[in-house]
Amino acid sequence: MASDDTVAAASLLREPESPRDSLDDFGSSFTSEEIPSDSLSAFIWALSFAAGISGLLFGYDTGVISSTLVSIGSDLSHPLSTLDKGLITSSTSLFALIASPLAGVLADRLGRRSVVLVADVLFAVGALWQALTGSVAGMIFGRSVVGLAVGGASLVVPLYISELSPSAFRGMLVTLSILFVTGGQVIAYVFGYLLAQKVHGWRWMVGLGAVPAFVQFALLLMLPETPRWLVKAGKEDLAQNVLKKVYASNNNMVSERVLRSIQKEVMDEEALSKIVNPAIPGNDSLPSLTHFQHRMTELLFVGGNRRALVIACMLQGLQQLCGFQNSIMYFSATIFSLLGFTSPILTSLSVALTNFACTLIALLIIDRVGRRAILLRSIPVMIFGLVLCSISYHLLGFPSQEVNILEDIQAASYSPWATFIVVSLVIFVCGYAIGVGNIAWQQSELFPLSVRSLGSGIATATNWGSNFVVGLTFLPMMDYLTPVWTFALYALICCGGWLCAWRIYPETKGLGLEDMRGLLKDGWGVRESVERPMSPHLRRP
Repeated sequence: MASDDTVAAASLLREPESPRDSLDDFGSSFTSEEIPSDSLSAFIWALSFAAGISGLLFGYDTGVISSTLVSIGSDLSHPLSTLDKGLITSSTSLFALIASPLAGVLADRLGRRSVVLVADVLFAVGALWQALTGSVAGMIFGRSVVGLAVGGASLVVPLYISELSPSAFRGMLVTLSILFVTGGQVIAYVFGYLLAQKVHGWRWMVGLGAVPAFVQFALLLMLPETPRWLVKAGKEDLAQNVLKKVYASNNNMVSERVLRSIQKEVMDEEALSKIVNPAIPGNDSLPSLTHFQHRMTELLFVGGNRRALVIACMLQGLQQLCGFQNSIMYFSATIFSLLGFTSPILTSLSVALTNFACTLIALLIIDRVGRRAILLRSIPVMIFGLVLCSISYHLLGFPSQEVNILEDIQAASYSPWATFIVVSLVIFVCGYAIGVGNIAWQQSELFPLSVRSLGSGIATATNWGSNFVVGLTFLPMMDYLTPVWTFALYALICCGGWLCAWRIYPETKGLGLEDMRGLLKDGWGVRESVERPMSPHLRRP
């Protein structure tokens, strides 16, 4: 006779009798998570700001390298070659790629907060190493250490905030961490502008990245783990205490109801795990490698989990393959310098401010308009900006065959079309910041608790893997394909991204984390998510 756990798990895997049954199940689960609040407690604001400092570090360390590359001169024993610049920038992406899946596993075993604390230590060590080094190899090593920190923080901070946030405000609070990223990039350009003409000013630029890491480390020691991780670890009393602080503006019924919903999800996932991995005697008692193998099996062979992984990886890949991080953040000052702008760092600052302002817009609208709706409207803006950039480069006089960017852009400088390139990049950044720049980091909400860290880790690795490839190929593509075809290729990638998002990305606004399995268990859930009625608490004035 089948055990109760087996029966429960089988019910989770069953196919619906009809599409309508699936929609009804989904609609009923939507209201199960919580009685929504109309305001956030001071505790959740303080927690989000403290966790967001990692975003500030992330943004600062990715933004400061643009100013550093044009200020470093011969301080590392010789002027930087194109290869040196590519290795310095790409080393961060490579080690972020290595760190992100590892951080996903550690976040399950040690907790979300512990991984952020380790990342703070790595941020500080990497920043100070860069500031003190005297060689290109030392700079690459420092950037690699920062990459480990960035890989861990970029995965865990959105996950940490997502698991602590009420569903009505989850998109806004996760976007707040991305606002910190863009704010860090603005600060990096400001310091770059102020320190660029100072002797060894670039050392101060990179070294200052250690300060926020020390501040966050101290703050996080006073903050709790997420209630989802605590329940999974068997610490339900601690989880309830955290939930009471999160929902301080409501009565205890809300926190108790959320706790029961989390407990139910954990029980359901344990039962499902016994179906997918029949030999499992228990989950967290397994050796680390065996535990990882079982979780990977559950991620890849349970349909809803696999679909969540495809969506998350698609969004993270698009975020980098569109060229933003490399063409704008890493090399913008270099490109603007070659285009003849007298203050290329200041010009780059205007683009970074646009990124910050449009991310702020996204923060205000994401939980009202919805992730899918914003994404489908913002990608065409990105495409328009990239096409305009490609045309502007063409009108600057670039031929369609191979050129040397380091010589031929300079020859075409002082043209009015150079200004159009800046305008086109600003348009591109507007679409990017409002849409895929922050929506990709909502990835944690797609996964059930048992595979949330692992799935988010793989998706984040996709981000950094794509970043590494584009960072290593951007300047060579500008040389050999010409800027015209480089930006045209990025526009084509964005077109493919829009089609994928339209086909498989469902609307998730307002859904509780414990309700996501119902959305993806039988298909992509696009029709169901678009047709479901809006919950009353999302109609906030």
